[in-house]
Amino acid sequence: MKKLEDILYKVRIVSIHGERNIEVNNIVIDSRKIEKDALFIAVKGEKADGHNFIQPAIDKGATIIVCEGLPGVLKDNITYVQVKNTHEATAYIVNNFYDEPSQKLKLVGVTGTNGKTTIATLLFKLFTGLNYKCGLISTVQNQIANDIIPSTHTTPDAISLNALLRQMADAGCTHVFMECSSHAIHQHRITALHFTGGIFSNITHDHLDYHKTFDEYIRVKKSFFDNLASDAFGLSNLDEKRGTVMLQNSPAKKYYYSLKTLADFKGKILENALTGLVMQVNDKEVHFRLIGEFNAYNLLAVYGAAICLNEDSEKVLLVLSSLTGAEGRFDYIVSKEKIIGIVDYAHTPDALENVLSTIKKLRKGDEQVITVVGCGGERDKTKRPVMAKIATEFSSRTIFTSDNPRSEDPDEILKDMEAGLSSAGKRKSVLIADRKEAIKTAVSFAKREDIILLAGKGHEKYQIIKNESLHFDDKEVLKEMFELMNK
Repeated sequence: MKKLEDILYKVRIVSIHGERNIEVNNIVIDSRKIEKDALFIAVKGEKADGHNFIQPAIDKGATIIVCEGLPGVLKDNITYVQVKNTHEATAYIVNNFYDEPSQKLKLVGVTGTNGKTTIATLLFKLFTGLNYKCGLISTVQNQIANDIIPSTHTTPDAISLNALLRQMADAGCTHVFMECSSHAIHQHRITALHFTGGIFSNITHDHLDYHKTFDEYIRVKKSFFDNLASDAFGLSNLDEKRGTVMLQNSPAKKYYYSLKTLADFKGKILENALTGLVMQVNDKEVHFRLIGEFNAYNLLAVYGAAICLNEDSEKVLLVLSSLTGAEGRFDYIVSKEKIIGIVDYAHTPDALENVLSTIKKLRKGDEQVITVVGCGGERDKTKRPVMAKIATEFSSRTIFTSDNPRSEDPDEILKDMEAGLSSAGKRKSVLIADRKEAIKTAVSFAKREDIILLAGKGHEKYQIIKNESLHFDDKEVLKEMFELMNK
């Protein structure tokens, strides 16, 4: 328990009405989770405004209300804290409530359109291999040492996030590696946290349904680095067009990694095959188990971050060379007929092109590349025709299908994708809304040594149709279809 006046440190307060010296039992942004003596923060969300639930929260036992706009009638036994921004206030309030957990940890944030999960996961595995007790906060899962906690968002809400960091600090973790999504940065979920360092991977077309413009998306990503402390490090991809822009005006110590030019952490690909990457990292030649140029960048980012965290170069490369990536990231299985099936989370135009370019380089001859891909419902519609165009350009055959259609009509999503195709692209593509049927069809098209790419869902174990989340696992379905081939 904490006193209200003790957890308002750094909150931009407009006014306080009522008693300040009262105890806070817990902090809630969902009025349905109110307990007695709770502090309820009225947050304005994309679909609902918490200000409309102030009275229900009071009826359920909330004694403190934090809001941007005061209700017309103020109750005598309730304390009202009016603030400039409830999203920002939430971050500071919960950070204070949980005794600033990030100050007890070496917290490294990873942001960018693609690569966040792989970089964060590799850092977690690397530092675990270097005998540190670590925490991981990622799209795939959250982890405290060996304890896995299911993940629902790339970056949890501020309350869940601070509670999780408190758990990690109490469990004795020294390092925590965390994905920082643009939504989380914009919604102040990571505001008030103290980062030891930040890593930028790349920025491409994504989330414009939320940010509206690409410039705004860039600005939000950049704000993460703008807010790093002077004792932190900022590590950026120098080969990315906006790699230097991200660190402009950041108070952090600036470092860069690159495959193409001189940088603090320089890499060169010597060999790229299904057996892995052979790279020169600064002056050392190393064999890694990961595949593809995009993973070469991920590995350089991880190596650079480890050196920024004062680890020994040789030890880092030794451990890093033995690691595998995150689940659902260029995850492949081979059938008895030697058909290669690859499951990848690629759900943006750039990520899809990266994966398909890697596959193209790995082909030995005239093997077919059969791509199964869709686009999510209620998400950025402008990328649908772009992704379809990329898929057909890099594939022998393409099957467009569902990828979490949500409340949208799957057939309409497929029409949006098909609009990006040339007449040649249409001739080598087919539309099958049922994802399982699409995967089955891809397997039926494939011959010995052909390559099937299932793009978009990666690690996800569900398919969201209307308001239902139904079990669906690309890798599981692919294995099932491969087994049916043998019967």
